[in-house]
Amino acid sequence: VGAVAYGLLVAEGLLARRLVGRPVAEEGPPADGIYGDGPGEPIGLVMLGDSTSVGIGLDDPAETPGVILANGLAAVAERPVRLTVAGMSGAESVHLDGQVDQAIATLPDIAVIFIGANDVTTQTRPAQAVAHLSKAVRRLTGAGAEVVVGTCPDLGTVRPIAQPLRWITRRWCRELAAAQTVAVVEAGGRTVAFADLLGPEFATNPREMFGPDRYHPSARGYQQAAYAVLPSVCTALGLWPEPEPERGARSKSIYLAAALAAEESGTEVTGSDVAGRTAVPQRRRVRFLRRRAAALPDDA
Repeated sequence: VGAVAYGLLVAEGLLARRLVGRPVAEEGPPADGIYGDGPGEPIGLVMLGDSTSVGIGLDDPAETPGVILANGLAAVAERPVRLTVAGMSGAESVHLDGQVDQAIATLPDIAVIFIGANDVTTQTRPAQAVAHLSKAVRRLTGAGAEVVVGTCPDLGTVRPIAQPLRWITRRWCRELAAAQTVAVVEAGGRTVAFADLLGPEFATNPREMFGPDRYHPSARGYQQAAYAVLPSVCTALGLWPEPEPERGARSKSIYLAAALAAEESGTEVTGSDVAGRTAVPQRRRVRFLRRRAAALPDDA
């Protein structure tokens, strides 16, 4: 029975790979540049991670997550934003080190990381993946940057993946997302849960939210991801006040918060003392916030 079950999963995996089309391009559209206007030096924003950080499948730079975040951040700050995209299609957490080298060279104020999907598809051990992610966050915070990580998305919404492989993939993604949350917060960053936030809408509207290859997001899907992260980006930079957590949220341990965040929509996890990152490793207490993504424009 075990051999048959294993053979079924292998067959489903091969079929899913065959059904998932190739992206229309191997790189996202060039998006580096200055966005917005106003007085003062531009805010440095760097995008790191995998194909979702660069907008694989898009032709218009304005539709990429980096540009959407840059324009949103510029509007809130009333200052220009200098965007650098260091992400790379196909990147796993192990590839973040080189991206961080490129990011630190730009002296960023904020770094946004989308990572995890390729760690799942390559069956990288979660402990190994999060070790690389933790190192990347520590290097970035050590260089003076705020860090926001969009955790592993829910690959169980990808239609070519059939049951029971879909269920196994979903659990693997959420377990990795929970481990990422613990590692990122302890390293001084904050996380936004992509799994349950994006899962229902992508599952309900797959033709609208996925691109032609049925794996990467469409323009609408990328926009949804960017708007989910924007509130945390603005808060990390002190442009929006920290919202008051729900009653009892301050008493959550980092491990409980990570597990809940992997299952609940729009949750952010950050250190209990935002201005003093060292509070988390000692006390293992965190802020657990149920955020709502910034509203999409009416004409989106």
